[in-house]
Order: sequence, then structure tokens, then C-alpha cells
Amino acid sequence: LIKSKDCVFMFYFFTVRSDLHPMKPNDVVSELPNTPTPNTHASVDAAQQEQQAGLDFIRQVITDDLKDGRTQKVVTRFPPEPNGYLHIGHVKAICLNFGIAEEFDGVCNLRFDDTNPDAEEQEYVDGIANDVKWLGFHWNGEPRYASSYFDQLYAWAIQLIEQGDAYVDLQTPEEIKLNRGSFVEPGKNSPYRDATVEENLSRFEQMRNGELGEGKAVLRAKIDMASPNVHMRDPILYRVLHSEHHQTGDKWKMYPMYDYAHPLSDAIEGITHSLCTLEFQDHRPFYDWVIEKVHSQAVPRQYESSRLNIDYTITSKRKLRKLVEGSYVNGWDDPRMPTVVGMRRRGFTPEGLRDFCKRVGVSKTDGIVDVAMLEFCIRQSLENTAARGMAVLNPLKVTLTNLPEELDLTHARHPNVDMGERVIPLTREIYIDRKDFEEVPPKGFKRLIPEGEVRLRHAYVIKCDEVIKDANGEVVELKCSIDPETLGKNPEGRKVKGVIHWVSATKGIPAEVRIYDRLFSKAAPDADDDFLANLNPESLKVVQAVIEPALAQAKPEDRFQFEREGYFVADQYDHVPAKPVFNRILDLKDSFKVEKK
Repeated sequence: LIKSKDCVFMFYFFTVRSDLHPMKPNDVVSELPNTPTPNTHASVDAAQQEQQAGLDFIRQVITDDLKDGRTQKVVTRFPPEPNGYLHIGHVKAICLNFGIAEEFDGVCNLRFDDTNPDAEEQEYVDGIANDVKWLGFHWNGEPRYASSYFDQLYAWAIQLIEQGDAYVDLQTPEEIKLNRGSFVEPGKNSPYRDATVEENLSRFEQMRNGELGEGKAVLRAKIDMASPNVHMRDPILYRVLHSEHHQTGDKWKMYPMYDYAHPLSDAIEGITHSLCTLEFQDHRPFYDWVIEKVHSQAVPRQYESSRLNIDYTITSKRKLRKLVEGSYVNGWDDPRMPTVVGMRRRGFTPEGLRDFCKRVGVSKTDGIVDVAMLEFCIRQSLENTAARGMAVLNPLKVTLTNLPEELDLTHARHPNVDMGERVIPLTREIYIDRKDFEEVPPKGFKRLIPEGEVRLRHAYVIKCDEVIKDANGEVVELKCSIDPETLGKNPEGRKVKGVIHWVSATKGIPAEVRIYDRLFSKAAPDADDDFLANLNPESLKVVQAVIEPALAQAKPEDRFQFEREGYFVADQYDHVPAKPVFNRILDLKDSFKVEKK
């Protein structure tokens, strides 16, 4: 469900794994693939296209391209910059690119657009690759890097200079910014714009050799400083940067800009459909310009769709970094973070995330997706995949005064799916949750009360005979008796309304349980200047619980439904059988209080 100002839309698309074909990632080419593609972009009306054959506008374009012979084989790519951790917005891009490739019997490349060594790290490269695999996708051949094409990009920059389409600008960064103009005023030509080819080649060589310091020179495309599109006002192609690169070491003293390297990397790889978000729409004219200037035979086509915006969620890398560096969360993989590593540690499933992206779909319309849809998809994926177990999060001691002997009860690990069985020890002393007992019950209360009866899940009907309190009047123990005729059944004429969960007090295992909730209490957390003011103070509670013994044997990332409590996962790093640690994934149903308007 996508909410916008005027309408509500529901879209669907398929996302499944891609068949892959090997391709060498480090080849530098002198010519682009001779793929029959048009030199102009098809005009796309999203609303009209989405009505055709049930396809979103991107799939309709690809269907038409294949039918008309403009595309022979679909080639897409997922091109992250390795300057941070992936988040839920990237998940949508991953599902779209890999899903399109699979659906149309094509291939999808994983390419790192690594043009800024100051912000990039090998840690992010490795993390991104792991995230894509965890989501269930496999890329075509080996991972690719824009840095593998640096020699070719340099050669094309020389070509642009020789053609009179690029020049070295020695203005200061401040002067370049000032002379660029604004949305209402044209820019001013650089005093270096009309330098000779020889002068520009010499200065460009100085940039490469490190003879010019950082900020002293840039290579710019020569297009039109009066263009109404500010991205076409002689955009920068290269800047001087004396930084070591995580792939190329200290070979280069200057690096290409993203807007220059990205389209040419697409062209080198023979990408047929370059899929991106709407903020790149104004960059598309330069995308076309730079490819056509160096080689006009192959022009990847760029198509833009809306980015993923979810309420109660922030996906700005800058703001996410502020959360981490300010210790408002416990790192990038904090289960409250919308990062893939965070959602994985929270216990979200790749199947649920892919289903969510399928339901959100593809559109030209910006909107806000209800986070409840994401949570619904995760719950759906857990219903038949999470084994059952019992855990008491707020223990209250109960003594079963007439239990004749301890029992080992055997029950299925899942009521509807064959997952085997587990043993649940029933002892004289057990724990129930404090919320399941009330001395003065509210209307409609169907759990344990003085002189009242409930059924222990999978066990006996019990009756509360005595309430024991401490000196402060707090209930500390209940004395209850069992009905020995009711083990796992209801005799004829015997009706008990309430069923509660429990754990043996002597054989249950102490466990740390982390109760996670939404990180922000406001639907639009970054609408205010201070988004940190909208942090949810109840987003994490840690409780000392008692769990049935079988749960302690869980492996990290094993998921369970704690009966009557919610879905939980054994923590990816901290859980060990001797000291179990579980994270709450979600409640059994949405219980989050809606923000009052």
C-alpha cells in the first residue's frame, strides 16, 4: 500500500533469483558492445503503462524492447557505492534489478561504483556482497568494480579533450560553485574554457601525475553553461584526489566523478536498462551525452522510478551515521536500524523482505509506504517457518500442590508443519507470566484469578487456591491444584475459557530477551529539524526471562514463535546455549500506538 497526496495505489512485481553466466570483471574495452539499442529514451507515462497487461511501466518498456528487437538480452546491474551499509531502500533496488533479469531471462551484474576512496572501505564491499547473497540473489559472474575501468575511463577523457568536449578548469571550488549559476540564473563560462587541446592535455597529465594539489584543478565537460538543467552546466568529470584506493592502491592521483564513471561503466558492461530512482532524472541528459560522445553504438537506457519511503523510518546515510556515531543505537547492525544487517539481526527474513518489495511494486509516483505492510510481510513469512516454544518474560511462581510427579510432555514444534517434536518438562514449581494473573480482574479477563481456573498450555487445567504476598503486598507466588483428568484434553462437560503459557521453574533456562520496537515514535521522523527528538524511548527493553529447555539449544539466527508473546530470533552474535539471548522480531499482531494527529 502506497499513500500519496491524492491517491492510494497497490502494485506488485516478482522477485526471484537470477540464472548467472560468467563474465570477466576486469576487462578494459576499447569499444562498447554493438547492441542494437535506440539513441533516445522512450517516453513513459507511468499511469498508462501500469494498466497494460498488468505490468509496471519498466516491465512494459522491456517487454516492448524485446518484442521490437531493440534489446536482444536484458542486462541489468545493482551498482552500490561501497561507502556504507545497505538499507531497506537498497533492498527494493536489489529486488527490482535482479527480479527484472530473472523474469526476462537476462542477467544482473553486481558492480561497485567505487569512485570516492575517501568514503569507501573494503568492509562495505564485503558487507554489500553478503547482504545480496543473504537476500537470496546471485549476480552474473564475479563482482565488478568501476575502478576496474579506470584505464578505459581515462582514455575516454583524453578522447573528450581531443574532441573539444572537455577542458581542465583551474578555478577554485568556490569560484566554480559561484559561476555555476542557479535555477533562475545561467552560469558563467570559466576563463579556462577556451584553452587549447594541447594546454588541456598537458594540465590533465599534471592532474594524473599528482603535480597539482587537491582542489587545484578539475576536468569538466564542455556542454552549456546556460542550460536550464544545472547538471548540464559543464559538469565535473575528474577531480584531483591523492588518496589510496581499496582496489587500485596509489596508482591514481585523480578519480572520476560518479556521474562520469557510472554511465560509461553501464556501457562497458552492455547494460540494457539502467534502473535508478527519481532523483537521477535530471542527470539523465548527461548520462546520454557522455556515452554518445565517446561511442554512439550502444546507449544503455536509464529509467527512473520512485524510491522507497516508509513511515517511522529514516534511510538517509548521513542521519543513520549520526545515530551510530552518537551511540543512539548499538552500531549499524542494531536490530532497530533499517540496514540489511540490522534487519537480519532483528530476525526479519529475506523471504519477507522480498515479498514486501513485490507488494510495493514500481511507480513514478512518490509516496509513503505504511511500515505495517513490512511487518505484515515478515509475520507472513514466519507463520509456517518459525518453530513454537514457550517463554515467560515476567515470571510469577506457581506451585502445583497436587502434581503427583514430574512429567516430560512431548509436543510438536509446529502445529501445522512437520518440524519434529520437543520435550517440555512439567514440574511442581512453574512460572507463568504476571500479566496472566489478576486479583481483581477487569471485565472480560479470561486468565487466572483467585478461585478461578485456566488451562496450562499442552498440560492440565489448574485452579488458583491461594495467593501469597510479600511484606509490601506484592503477589510473589500462587498455590494451585491440577485437575488430573485434564492432561491435554477437555473431558465432556468441562469448559475452561483461558489458556496460558508456562515454563518449569526448576528446569527452565534463564535467558536475556531484548524487546525491540520501532526506533521512532513519529511517522515522519525527519520532518523536523531535530530528528533525534523523535526517537522512541521504548524502542528497546531488556528482560530476564525463563525459557523452555529446547529453546536454549537454538542456533544463532534460529527463529521461533514464543507462544502468546511474539516472534523471536536467537541473536546472531550473543546467543549461546549456556547463555541464551533472543531478540523480539515482532509481536504476533500490530500493537503499536498510532500517532495522534
